[in-house]
Amino acid sequence: MQPTLRLLGGRSVWKGPHIVPLPLVRVVPGQKVTPIRTQARSATILPNMVGLKFQVHNGKVYHDVVISDQMVGHKLGEFSPTRKRFTWRKK
Repeated sequence: MQPTLRLLGGRSVWKGPHIVPLPLVRVVPGQKVTPIRTQARSATILPNMVGLKFQVHNGKVYHDVVISDQMVGHKLGEFSPTRKRFTWRKK
């Protein structure tokens, strides 16, 4: 599989990946990584985002997401759940 086809996901080929301009800062070894706050859940994760830390909004709170190699091609919103687990309790 080619890496460019993996980035396209469910979008048509002629449109290309949905890229949102985010303020990406390169990580300097030994320095603390400041998270990038975003509400762009539909942004596609690109290879140059690997190693960065994002805070993705789920509608109520921001969830910390550290980007790894396996996340490339997915959307940021996939890693910030919007629904709580429902458990049935017997009274």
